[in-house]
Amino acid sequence: MTIYDELVARGLIAQVTDEEGIKELINNGKATFYIGFDPTADSLHVGHFMALCLMKRLQMAGNKPIALLGGGTGMIGDPSGKTDMRTMMTRETIDHNIACFKEQMSRFIDFSEGKALMVNNADWLLDLNYVDVLREVGPYFSVTNMLRAECYKQRMDRDGGLTFLEFNYMIMQSYDFLELYRRYGCNLQFGGDDQWSNMLGGRELIRKKLGKKDAEAMTITLLLNSEGKKMGKTVSGAVWLDPKKTSPYDFYQYWRNVADADVLKCIRMLTFLPIEEIDKMDKWEGAQLNEAKEILAFELTKLVHGEEEAVKSQNAARAIFTSGDAADMPTVEISADDFKDGSIDIQAILVKAGMATSRSDARRSVEGGGVSVDGDKISDPFASFTADDLSDGKVFKKGKKTFKKVIFK
Repeated sequence: MTIYDELVARGLIAQVTDEEGIKELINNGKATFYIGFDPTADSLHVGHFMALCLMKRLQMAGNKPIALLGGGTGMIGDPSGKTDMRTMMTRETIDHNIACFKEQMSRFIDFSEGKALMVNNADWLLDLNYVDVLREVGPYFSVTNMLRAECYKQRMDRDGGLTFLEFNYMIMQSYDFLELYRRYGCNLQFGGDDQWSNMLGGRELIRKKLGKKDAEAMTITLLLNSEGKKMGKTVSGAVWLDPKKTSPYDFYQYWRNVADADVLKCIRMLTFLPIEEIDKMDKWEGAQLNEAKEILAFELTKLVHGEEEAVKSQNAARAIFTSGDAADMPTVEISADDFKDGSIDIQAILVKAGMATSRSDARRSVEGGGVSVDGDKISDPFASFTADDLSDGKVFKKGKKTFKKVIFK
């Protein structure tokens, strides 16, 4: 099976511009391809993880990835999939987020000499002269065609409409492909399916401006965006790759709890298990699907946090669900600073333990009957605990599958 056939078999490809040309590139290790990452937070999340897995697969097949960090485009914000304008970030925030991205990406991609590149589009976008951009790029973009793009149409119908700031995002992303082609011979771009219009803009810019009418500037989109958004979000917020934001245990539990209908799809798209092995799981049902979820959770936790953390997370989850043993359960420590007038209430504990995003979220969970402590359901959203109550630790449970041991130290 070729690498292209494998991408198809894993359900990753949504649409392409030149299938035969792309097959020739990636199957023979001739692709220098890029995926862009705008630094909108100080950690990568599961949606990014899907893109990184794709980059790793292609690198293993001999192709050269370029991880493009959006130090320039991040100053504007991509309107794709957004109903409101993104919050504008300061240059300092963007630089900090980029530093965090660099560290995390290096765990997945081999950036040693000649194997891959990590570049920042601030290097060329922030020094551009506005009039020069209008003259160099403007003639190659039709406003009429741009307004037909789905990423813009959905914003045009909203209150406030589409700002001129965001309208320029497509031009900036297209210019990225032009610069990457010029500087590094980048001949292929990947992205989520909502990026199709932006990426076609880059392809057409190269073809028209440089007269490249052959397969030197091609585009392929992957079914990463829609699936990534669905997989990368929970009711409590994003699933992060930074263990300080999402613990290895919580990361494991997220994948352990995916819907039955999604588990094999996730295994195909994200793990590096052989396709033949995954195909044998197609007929699994009932208890076997729980086994598939354990395989998924273990493989992905191992990829992101290492095998040791994956083993610890799996052992803790099994111990909790089979025997109720909290010995290996993730522990949250409460300090004296967390107490007010000698006690701490249930809402503060749930937020501290990462089991609620806010006090109001915690209160709703308690009032809905979804929280228990050491097996006893808590109905009072203002129930409080002293240091003595928590000195030996208590097991807080939210819903059916989220457990944390909370202890005062």
